[in-house]
Amino acid sequence: MSKKFKYFILNFMNLLVTFKAKESYKHIIENRLNNYVNIQYLDEETFENRKSTFSKSHIIFAWNISKELIETDYIYLKNCKFIQLLSAGANHVPFKFISDNITIASNVGAYAKPMAEHALGLILSLSKSLLPRHKELKKGIFNQSAQNKLVENLNCGILGFGGIGKALAALFQPFNMKIFAINTSGSTDYFVNYIGTLKDLDYLLQQVDILIITLPLNKYTHNLINKDKLNLMKKDAILINIARGDIIVEEDLFVFLQQNPDFKAGLDAWWIEPFSHGFFKTNFPFFDLPNFLGSPHNSAIVPGIIEEAINSACSNIISFLSDKKVKGIVNRNDYNF
Repeated sequence: MSKKFKYFILNFMNLLVTFKAKESYKHIIENRLNNYVNIQYLDEETFENRKSTFSKSHIIFAWNISKELIETDYIYLKNCKFIQLLSAGANHVPFKFISDNITIASNVGAYAKPMAEHALGLILSLSKSLLPRHKELKKGIFNQSAQNKLVENLNCGILGFGGIGKALAALFQPFNMKIFAINTSGSTDYFVNYIGTLKDLDYLLQQVDILIITLPLNKYTHNLINKDKLNLMKKDAILINIARGDIIVEEDLFVFLQQNPDFKAGLDAWWIEPFSHGFFKTNFPFFDLPNFLGSPHNSAIVPGIIEEAINSACSNIISFLSDKKVKGIVNRNDYNF
């Protein structure tokens, strides 16, 4: 047992859950963590007790931390050592309020399988033009001669080859797709036809028939896909974004779709969403385009997934307490944009 772990056990640290937890969520948290920490739930505390509650907290377990905490709460996190996010992304974290001494970890890979399936659904729907044909049938148009696209043997580019990227590659095996991947290291132990870094993005864009974005949103990926990058792609390619909206320049994508009717795009991630802005809005009429398909950022939402994600996050908290390797540690310098 490490010295760090002995210290934590002997002094029994306090964990504060800042998101509203259903009974099924609490059951997992308490079952996994009761032997390690004292657990409190922010929604059970009065506003008058917030200062004391945050002052005594050593670990914060948050979902949408920018909405769950107010600016003054961060002042009292003087004893906090670790923040575990339930979300896989960290772009919503208000780093400027959080001490550099606090380790922050995102919940990487927790939603990989359902998100990969959702991306596959978007790809097949777009390649087979299911929505346009459905709308035609509704009008009584039986366009049996309309061609659709075969996805077998196509080149598929995956931007962000972590948990989601590998889950995608596994799903694509029956289609015999060639996998072109990009990650931060430019290497992987998973079989792919090509692996590179963001420096190799131009080459990858020119090769692929399908592009799937699973990257985190940070200073390196903000507005990464603009009109210049889109113009490198094949004019009949399919672009899928299941990551974050701001990785793509909104206007550039809309104009490109207008000008290239054989190019198709499927979005599950948007520029203005309720999670970050409190409401949904697009600045351009994407839904009027025949070569576009959207979903309400629900690619991860399947029965039991939040419980699985909480379980994954709890394992990471235990790793932190046990002085073992913590997954998804956030480099806050990446989010300085």
